[in-house]
Amino acid sequence: MKKEFKAESKQLLELMINSIYSNKEIFLRELISNASDAIDKRQFMALQDKSLENNNPEIRLEVDKKKRTITIIDNGIGMDEDDLENNLGTIAHSGSKEFIKTLEENQGKDIDVIGQFGVGFYSSFIVSDKVEVITKQVNKKAYKWSSEGVDSYEVEASDSDFNGTKIILYIKKGKEFNDFLEIHEIEAIIKKYSDFIKYPIKIEKEIKIFDKDKDGNDILDKYQIKKELVTINSMKAIWKKAKSEVTQEEYDNFYMTHFHDWQKPLKTIHRKVEGNLNYEMLLFIPSNRGFDFFSPTYKKQIDLYSKSVFIEANCEYLVSDAFKFVKGIIDSEDLSLNISREMLQSDINVTKLAKAVETKIKSELLKMQKSERELYIQFYDEFGQQLVYGIYDNFGAKKDVLKDLIMFKSTKNEEYVTLKEYVENMPEDQKEILYVAGSSIEQINKQPIMENVLAQDQEVLYFLNEVDEFAITILNEYEGKRFKSIASAEFKAEDKKEELEKKTEDNKDLLEAIKDNLKDEVSDVVLTNRLKSSAVYLTSKDNVSIEMEKTLANMPDAKDVKANKVLEINPEHDLFKALNDVYETDKSEIADYAKLLYNQAQIVEGLTIEDPVEYSNLLTKLMIKASK
Repeated sequence: MKKEFKAESKQLLELMINSIYSNKEIFLRELISNASDAIDKRQFMALQDKSLENNNPEIRLEVDKKKRTITIIDNGIGMDEDDLENNLGTIAHSGSKEFIKTLEENQGKDIDVIGQFGVGFYSSFIVSDKVEVITKQVNKKAYKWSSEGVDSYEVEASDSDFNGTKIILYIKKGKEFNDFLEIHEIEAIIKKYSDFIKYPIKIEKEIKIFDKDKDGNDILDKYQIKKELVTINSMKAIWKKAKSEVTQEEYDNFYMTHFHDWQKPLKTIHRKVEGNLNYEMLLFIPSNRGFDFFSPTYKKQIDLYSKSVFIEANCEYLVSDAFKFVKGIIDSEDLSLNISREMLQSDINVTKLAKAVETKIKSELLKMQKSERELYIQFYDEFGQQLVYGIYDNFGAKKDVLKDLIMFKSTKNEEYVTLKEYVENMPEDQKEILYVAGSSIEQINKQPIMENVLAQDQEVLYFLNEVDEFAITILNEYEGKRFKSIASAEFKAEDKKEELEKKTEDNKDLLEAIKDNLKDEVSDVVLTNRLKSSAVYLTSKDNVSIEMEKTLANMPDAKDVKANKVLEINPEHDLFKALNDVYETDKSEIADYAKLLYNQAQIVEGLTIEDPVEYSNLLTKLMIKASK
């Protein structure tokens, strides 16, 4: 049956077919990886269904230079008609738009983004002008899928009796594609990318059988050609090897192949642990978070094995959400192969394993933070927000695990500091960890309250992500030091305190008048000694800051949560002196000035003025009056 690709799939395939990839060889990496996954799935399903047992799992390659074909064969789980439609008929379920955009933006560049978007099979079309897939599941019918790309594909019944999948690539004509029909080139690609695959990858090679002379030596000009299957890869799972046996390049290739990433990992963690619980772990911290990291459909990419037998992919329960960026393999001989997935999650050894993995990840991150600071900063720029969110998530269940890993930029050189470093550098008389929240350092430094802070060289943490303040409300304190926002109404500058109290008393009636006119907007109006050139500023009381109010207002299910605002006025500013003059001559005008002061403070804070027309009219009115 002939079927049309959907419009988006056509566009994507056309881009792939015509893309100029200098790294064309990755098609073989992707197809072998898929074949290994198919065998893994059959091995796992055979634990429950003995009819699926596979006593000779293997991947085989056949090359026909005359027909210009490469065939990749695996005796894995195979596909039925629905699988062909869902897996091969629809391209990149969740990522096709992003993939198309990336391809279009990187035409002609040496970039490998194919695996990341879940379209590894379609890399076949980079080197092929036609692809056929013949596949069969045990005890089911066989099917054939074929396509020349771009427009359509066909699915039809097949008379094949082979359980597994055969993918036949009809290699394009042209000098740049000829190497892929050479056995030595294919061997080199497999050695480079897929040597770690734990199933044998075999290819038929021509072997010279030399005649012997009377002394048993080879006669070099007399020989017979014999064809035989040769295993190319070492077959030992990379995580089963000693660290000394594996190069970083091999780790990198394993990671990029197994987890379909186009960049090398930032950090590799390879450990073998023996004791009450025996396991091997090979974990990777990616260099980038990927386009879908914050998507609700993102899955944690930890694969679980027992005695090198695949158990489960994307184990949600082996790492917490805070560490969901970690990808890797966990292999434990203490897990039962016959246990169901549902029972596995509650197994005591799995619980111990999850705890051990969490401890090791934290340990490696702390080590990186201390010994490889630049690398840790690179990591933190990508994944730090997830660590902070982990403190806030689940009512702070992981806050003690994560608090030493988080960092914030500070007013000291605008560089990252940990909470531990901040506390160690605090002056003896400083009782609290000071912070200020905003969208950027540049925006924060323009805030009126920052003038004194920057002038005094006082260290204050910048909270630049929306989740930061929410997380700190959960963390509450660090090493006995509580957190305090310098934008809080409770934060007081100690200098000229008595002078400020006297001015407050002297202007009590004026402040009350302004407060009465703003009673629906602010809870208090006070004089402040922490402003220099600015006239007014909005602070807040209680647990909801003004930055939190902004964040909550932008949420899809936003509730009308408001900060308890306080209007602070600089008594040294000429505007305050003008207010005094107005109040002395005509108290009725104080209402207009009060509204203008509040609106001005809203603008400084980046808040929306509810009635901009009224604000404009009041401003115009007072400007006209001042000019007379």
